[in-house]
Order: sequence, then structure tokens, then C-alpha cells
Amino acid sequence: MDRFSDFLDRHPYWSALSLGLVSALGYPPLGLWPLSLAGMAGFVWLLHRLTSAKGAFLAGWLFGVAHFTLTNNWIATAFTYQAEMPAWLGWLAVPLLSLYLAIWPALASWGAWMLSAKHKLPVFSLVFGALWIAAEWFKSWVFTGYAWGPFSMAFLGDWTRPGLARLLPVTGTYALSGLLVALAGVLAWLVAARHRRALGIVGVLFILGMLWPAGTAREGTLALTLVQPNLKQEEIDDPTKFEDQFQQIASLSQKRREVDRRLILWPESGVPDYLREGYPQRYYDRMTAGGDPAFARFRIGQAIGDGGLLLTGAVDLEIGEVDGYRRATGAYNAITPITADGLIGPRYAKAHLVPYGEYLPMRALLEPLGLTRLVAGSIDFIPGPGPQTVDLKQYGKAGMQICYEIVFSGEVVDREERPDYIFNPSNDGWFGSWGPPQHLAQARMRAIEEGLPVLRSTTTGISAVIDARGVVRSHIGRGEADRIDTLVPPPSGVTLFSLFGHWLTLIWAMLLFACSLVAMRVRDRYVSAHT
Repeated sequence: MDRFSDFLDRHPYWSALSLGLVSALGYPPLGLWPLSLAGMAGFVWLLHRLTSAKGAFLAGWLFGVAHFTLTNNWIATAFTYQAEMPAWLGWLAVPLLSLYLAIWPALASWGAWMLSAKHKLPVFSLVFGALWIAAEWFKSWVFTGYAWGPFSMAFLGDWTRPGLARLLPVTGTYALSGLLVALAGVLAWLVAARHRRALGIVGVLFILGMLWPAGTAREGTLALTLVQPNLKQEEIDDPTKFEDQFQQIASLSQKRREVDRRLILWPESGVPDYLREGYPQRYYDRMTAGGDPAFARFRIGQAIGDGGLLLTGAVDLEIGEVDGYRRATGAYNAITPITADGLIGPRYAKAHLVPYGEYLPMRALLEPLGLTRLVAGSIDFIPGPGPQTVDLKQYGKAGMQICYEIVFSGEVVDREERPDYIFNPSNDGWFGSWGPPQHLAQARMRAIEEGLPVLRSTTTGISAVIDARGVVRSHIGRGEADRIDTLVPPPSGVTLFSLFGHWLTLIWAMLLFACSLVAMRVRDRYVSAHT
């Protein structure tokens, strides 16, 4: 330990970079959670030994740059599918994004040093954990938010057990992150102080928490067919491939056994055709269904069969008059219900749009600079109103979250009307080998937090049926065209987090900070009594 401390003291900033990388190794697809814990413990130890607030800020920033660069490396893969953008730009975009994201651990590091650097490491760890909670929460909504990769995600167990994420119903994602950060600091103190017995007890409890079984599963009653058509990302917007794509997804959706009611789920980008009436005919001319949205709906209804209800990703247009012509002025990334009779239901429109992917921020400023190529097409997607519960009658109450909306803790459910399940269609074909398992992990965390099953249908990625315990009951891997026939898992009871949302997050931050104040007071009294 002395040699380790000496190395940290001599090379604090190189150490911060290295520990940031190590702390990200617990995320999928690697899942090396002991290294994530060790990396964070080493960083808290380093931070406490620094001699200035400026040094603490810089160390926290370097830690974050390395941590987020490795975590978000999947973003670079998306650039390989942008014909107008060079692929190498993706490998520049990831560290550039990390330069911003790293500000949040830097602020937490600076705040912890300012408030508690003169106190012992356990106190410092509690303060740092409280500020880490605040940092992850702020990062999730400031500048529209970027919630990907909370530290607690590294401690989600394998697909059959929730690991320490079983605590999410009473903590929420960001509070669990802060608690684990504080625990990592305490473990570093136990190692340094050579409290072997206490270290062994904590270590055993930690391992048991990660490996403890998920508990008894309950079965639902609603038949489900979940489809992954394995659409190639480079062909997904190619009109010459639309008919083949439809035939693929339709053939995977056919009714195979007699049931009175069946829910069928297709992914984001699952339907290449426009399904709603009222657009100028030139928009329908690109369709596979003879330029007729009614016929498009009819043949979808034929594919799903009697007793079926389809929920599919689709694109809807907003039509307005520009210079005397009716044209599309915006679009909606939507989920559309369709019955076996071809009747169409109310849409859910994605609310958390991807900046530079689904809309161009500050378009009036950036468009004259030639930056419209950062988004697909010349119009922006329009955000929807936020989490909604759609009552599908005999098919249950559906909560809906499209693609990366599912990563936003506390923002996936209408708290006024709790759904029976969450449908999360996605297109994960952009994101290489690292993005899909991380996306799945965050969907599992939402299931545990809210006590609701999450049903993920992707173009290709990892489609899955996740129950309310966060257990993956069935899945389809990357690069596979297949379907899952099962029953929709039932919801669990209302969780504490589902009731209070991020008020609970802030309460945990205040509790950690209050514990640090109590520890300071106890130590001061102990010192006074022995001097």
C-alpha cells in the first residue's frame, strides 16, 4: 500500500487517467465489476491525498475523460454509417464529448476536497458520494441531459440476477452510484488501515450481494410475439430494400398458435412506409405499398392476424404550408398501434431526441455554416410531450420509451397512471459491440427501479423480455433475425422510487452528507475528550 501511495503522490494526474479507465471496465460487455470498484477506491484515495482544490478538480476531470471515453466508445461506430461524414471523425467525437462529461466528476471532486479534505478518508468518502449523486443527476438533464453510463451500472449482475441493482427500488440509479462511490472510499480506508477483518466482512457481503439469486418469477397472461428482423444499418433507409425488409418482419410475425389476444412488437424503424393519411402524395410515392397508406395498414393487419395488436416504430410527418406549397416541416419518431383490421391508434412521439442525430440545435446559427449534414434529412424531429401511458384495453396499459429514452432514470413512466409494462423499441444497429449490451443493461435498471417489465424490440442489437426483477427472460442476440413467443411478465408492487422519483435521489444525497457531518462531530468530541 505504501508503494501504491507513493506512486499516486508522484504521478497524480496519470494515475487519475488510469483509474478512470479501470473504473469503466465493470460496464458491459466486459462486466469486470471488481475492477470498477478497485478503480473508484483508488481514485477516492488519490483525491483525498491531493494538496489543492485546483489539483482535485483537474484529477476529477482527467478521471472522467478516461472513464467516459472508454464507456462511450460505441458512439464512434455510428459515424461509419454516415455517408457524408468521415468515419475517423467518430473517434474524435468520443473524447470531445468526454471533455464535457468529465466536468461533472471534476466538480464533485473539487467540492469534496473543499468541504472535507482535512478530515479522515471515511468522512471524505461520504461527502464525495453525496456530491457524486448530485453530479450524475445534473448530468442527466443539464443541456438536455446525457444519462448514459451511471457508475451503478457496473454493479448490475448477469442476466439472471440483479446484483447490487436490487437496491434500485429504494435508491434510484444515481443514489446507488453515490452509495457505491462512498463504499469504495471506505474500502480504500480499510485497506490502508489494515482492518482485515472488517475488510473481509464487507467484501463477503459485497460478493453475496452481486451473486444473490433474483428470487421467484411470476407469470403473466398476455401472449407476446417480439420480433427482431435483423435489418442492416447501411440498408435501413434504402428504398430499394423496403419491400424485402417488410417481408422479413411480416414473416417473423405470423400467428403460430391459437390465442384470443396477442401483442406483437416491432422495433424502431420497423415500418418503412408512412401509415397516416393526409400527406401530399409525393411522400407516399416512396412507399412499398403502392403509395397507399390504407393498403400499408391492411397488409400489416394481415401479417399479425386475428386477435393481434401491433406496436411498431414508425415515422409520422408534420405538414405545413411553406411558400404556397404543402410540405413536411417536421417529423415524429413515433410508436403506432395497429389492429388486425388495419385500424391505427394514437401515436406516442419520442420526447428525448438525440441532438445532432434527430435534430440540429441552434439550426438558424449552424445551418448557414453548412452543418445540416450532421442530421439525417433537412427537417428536424419534433419532441413529444414525455412519458405517457396508453390504455390498450385487453392488451394492458403500455408505457412507451423509444431507443435511448430508456436510459433516463425517473423519466420513463407517467406517474399519474402507472402502466403494466414498458415497450422500448430501438435501432441499435448503429452502435457496434459495446453499445447494445450497455443499452440492455440500462433497460434492466429501469425495470428494477420502476417495478415494471421492459420489452425491447430492436432492428438488430439485443432484443429482450425483461421482467420486473431485471432478469432477462428471453433474448435475441446481435446479427440474428428471430422472434420471441412468450407471455408479458407481470409488474411488481409500486416501488419507493416510482412514488418519489428524484426526490428520493436528493434525499439519499442529503443523508450521505448528514452522515459525514455526524462523523465529523463524533470525531471532534472524541479528540476533545482525549486531549
